[in-house]
Amino acid sequence: MTATVAEQRTPRSGWSKFVATYRIEAAMLGALVVLAVVLTIIEPRFLSSSNMQNILSQVMVLGIIAIGQTLVVLTGGIDLSVGGIAAVSIVMGGLVMPSAGVLVGVSVMLLVGLLAGLVNGILVAYVKLAPFIVTLGMMSITASLAYVLSDGRSIFNLPDAFAFFGKGNIAGVKFYVIVFVVLYIAAHIFLTRSKPGRFIYAIGSNPEAARLSGIRVSFYQVIPYAVTGLLCALAMTIESSRLGTIDPNTGSGFELTTIAAVVIGGASLMGGKGSVLGTLIGIFLIGVLQNGLNIIGVNAFWQGTALGTVIILAVVLDRLVRVRKR
Repeated sequence: MTATVAEQRTPRSGWSKFVATYRIEAAMLGALVVLAVVLTIIEPRFLSSSNMQNILSQVMVLGIIAIGQTLVVLTGGIDLSVGGIAAVSIVMGGLVMPSAGVLVGVSVMLLVGLLAGLVNGILVAYVKLAPFIVTLGMMSITASLAYVLSDGRSIFNLPDAFAFFGKGNIAGVKFYVIVFVVLYIAAHIFLTRSKPGRFIYAIGSNPEAARLSGIRVSFYQVIPYAVTGLLCALAMTIESSRLGTIDPNTGSGFELTTIAAVVIGGASLMGGKGSVLGTLIGIFLIGVLQNGLNIIGVNAFWQGTALGTVIILAVVLDRLVRVRKR
């Protein structure tokens, strides 16, 4: 008996604590490792440094946007407008950048994204419209505006200084990698160590109980949508800088992939459950899956089938876990 008690009091290792706290995230991390091993066996080129850089550049854009999508889903909402907001923000900034300069152009991009997100949040939180309807409408509006403002053509005449955001280095590390890492660390700290972060979880779990406990529910429902809009603009600013062009058609499918990353990472579409750590694993799982299927020559249409299957399985798993807890 004494030995048993002593064993129970033995401090857990770091990995044991991680698994105990983030069970679903740990399972998804294991799945990611297994997937990487399988793809490496099938195609050794998968682990090449050039391919790893390719995966990182692919997940960077959607990974940044997925942080905002995580916040929205945690409140019990959903944002289908991320692709449209990303497109219209970079188009509007790109149109003024050649004459007004990089600083003004980037500021316009970020401001447009923030304002579009604020409109979403206000309509959902204060006007009490359904998130699905609001963001679906915003997706249509912003995607159309991006196309009309640019005449459906890409913008190429961008200042040389704009290239820093997507190609520049700080102490030998890509600027966008630094931004990516800092944003995920900041989001994790915000959700796990701050009162507003806890309020977001509370609102997603039970908005009425949160209101009765004194939380300004409507105010904290607006924040995730505003942040998502801002992150859409930031992500596409970096991506457009990396590619050297602004494409008004950019953003198509962003909503599906970011929602998939959030759900695969263990978040519940009902709200109140999830983490940015899970989202990070989810977005890499999707990126590795798509990249691996490309390398081994799987048809693009089948790649969509694979992604859709993973999403459905993740939702079914979440449902089974919720039923089991009851």
